Amino acid sequence: MFRIAPFGLIAALAASPALAAPEAYVLDASHSQIVFSYNHLGFSTSYGMFSGFEGSISFDEADPAQSSVTVEFPVTTMLTGWQERFDHFMSPDFFNAETNGTVKFASTAIEVTGETTAQITGDLTINGVTKAVVLEARLNQKGDHPMMNKPWVGFDATTTVLRSEFNLGMFAPYISDEVKIDISIEAMKAE
Repeated sequence: MFRIAPFGLIAALAASPALAAPEAYVLDASHSQIVFSYNHLGFSTSYGMFSGFEGSISFDEADPAQSSVTVEFPVTTMLTGWQERFDHFMSPDFFNAETNGTVKFASTAIEVTGETTAQITGDLTINGVTKAVVLEARLNQKGDHPMMNKPWVGFDATTTVLRSEFNLGMFAPYISDEVKIDISIEAMKAE
């Protein structure tokens, strides 16, 4: 997804057809999470998290802009720290989990912005509504995992969405319409 080497090395990699092909990675569900936060009535910042989700990355090290990422997970994997809040979020007031129970993201474009950074544009589907979002992403590390002895990558990303755009706007503006999303993922090279 991102440039991680000097230009000379990238050119050398691009000249080798065997190394230039994108490599498939699958998310490590045990070390990937999405944390969201929002202002609650001006008194506090509330947090929630999704974890245990599935996804894949096609990583083109020679031409990171040709990489892609897809993620999909059930909204019921949300953790809020309080059962009554979780139950309310699953209700028709918010996510309507019985009808629109899946969150999806599929990248549509990647713009490399630095040695380890990129903007990933993609389609985010929540509550049956699909909107384009831009993730500010950073490659944390690429290399062999010290315990798994196989290629691994790690990325962080952030974005902000308006929940009202996904028909989740109840109680706005008292509870902030803006929701900040922080993503941290690890992915292993596919077998």
